[in-house]
Amino acid sequence: MALTRFERFLASVLRGAVGMLFAVFQLLAQRRGADRSVRRLPPITNPLLRVPAMRLARMIRRREVTSVEVVQTYIDRIQEINPLINAMVKDRFSLALQEAAQVDKLIEEETGGEDVLEDRLPLLGVLSLSKRPSPPGAGVTAGVISTTDAPPVALLKRAGAIPLGVTNCSELCMWLESHNRLYGITNNPYDLERIPGGSSGQYFGGGGSVIGVGSDVGGSIRIPAFFNGIFGHKPTSGVVSNVGQFSSLSSGQQPGFLCTGPMCRYAQDLLPMLRVMGGANADRLSLSSEVDLKRLRFFSVPHDGGSPLVSPVDQQLVLAQRRVVERLEADLGVKVQQLKIPQLKYSFQIWSAMMGAPGKDGKQPTSFAELMSDHGKKVWPLWEMAKWTVGLSKHTVAAIGLVLVEMFQRSQPTQFILQQKESLQKDLEELLGTDGVLLYPSHPHLAPKHHHPLFTPFNFSYTGIFNILGLPVTQCPLGLSAEGLPLGLQLVVGKQQDRLSLATAVFLEKTFGGWRDPGASPRPPPS
Repeated sequence: MALTRFERFLASVLRGAVGMLFAVFQLLAQRRGADRSVRRLPPITNPLLRVPAMRLARMIRRREVTSVEVVQTYIDRIQEINPLINAMVKDRFSLALQEAAQVDKLIEEETGGEDVLEDRLPLLGVLSLSKRPSPPGAGVTAGVISTTDAPPVALLKRAGAIPLGVTNCSELCMWLESHNRLYGITNNPYDLERIPGGSSGQYFGGGGSVIGVGSDVGGSIRIPAFFNGIFGHKPTSGVVSNVGQFSSLSSGQQPGFLCTGPMCRYAQDLLPMLRVMGGANADRLSLSSEVDLKRLRFFSVPHDGGSPLVSPVDQQLVLAQRRVVERLEADLGVKVQQLKIPQLKYSFQIWSAMMGAPGKDGKQPTSFAELMSDHGKKVWPLWEMAKWTVGLSKHTVAAIGLVLVEMFQRSQPTQFILQQKESLQKDLEELLGTDGVLLYPSHPHLAPKHHHPLFTPFNFSYTGIFNILGLPVTQCPLGLSAEGLPLGLQLVVGKQQDRLSLATAVFLEKTFGGWRDPGASPRPPPS
């Protein structure tokens, strides 16, 4: 199918803007005060930072280490790396240490034994992070601070987890770079000149946390997990509560596409975290059922079929996915079927059409222009873009661009795209069934340099399409590239079959080594 008028216009606008934006960003980069010779983090030296969450909890219950020791170790690591990556925007270190001391006292006084504590408080004494619950920036969200815990966070705390703080995110929580005018820009732990992904700014890759919570409407769990070399899981839609999420996604059909899920440095922590975060809904996923990987059917799709709006997949990612196929076949004795799924070529158009579709009440979703408005003062995106070029706008260029795209997206015809969506939904659900696992790239590029995603704004469609389809997906790291950047892929399974991708993730971690310490990775070549 030929590009629509909207898509041709958008492509021409983007091409025309690239030169101007690139020149501006080059100038800004020259003016940044950071030491450009420092490109990566110091290596991890404390062995407690290399222990999975569930094993840490067991060590604390057995009094092999105190919760205070664990929490203080992570606080020290965060204070060591935050000046370099700028991820933590609000800490609760004092409260966390107080809670850790209470945990240690509880263990001292417990008379029922370790098993009682494990059953009642499986994450006792283990720390976690979450992204900022309401987005910073200007407009209607300026100064908004959440005063209550979102249900998944409350459930984790009830299971004994100790939150350390919240991390940075993008303006409006709708961009893959964690950058806003209030807290600034967050850096990738593997190369400080690159992005860590978003909307959630991350600490996991740098060893600043072992588990955490993310939300995902287009890839905001999986893209940061990929760029940071960790595991992230977007659950089956509706299993984990989204109550407490930013209200930009509370209208139209958007609430059905938003998911909250776990992010972990170690694959073995994903399933117990999901069980806690899902509460009673987790029973729908049969997480206690054993998975025999040798009885599963595996499929591999190396790219989206060549959408003109999306970048080609980096050859290093293609080869990494091919190595996964080879190891699945060699180690498990399965046959991985290579597939082409033509509807994936329209992933961005499908995501865009459904995100802009009216809800059951017939009302259109709240526009991003309304969310950016300053107490009723309308935002004119073209004027804001002009102001931004001279440093006078309150908004980031990504948020302004999002409003520009939205202006045209709402008027585009969607009948063909809706047919593609229904066809893709049917084909994938039939293909995966209750025993299928699909291998698919997490993103076309390795972690990009700062601001470069502005030139490839639709690459997120590799993750966003599965939000629309409501399918559970696990992002898995697969080692490092020649530049020392994380490789990875997505494992897509049928609805409520989350345990299949989680079990496969554990296998891939054992096979490819999982998360790598960025301080020990090869230094990237100079730009």
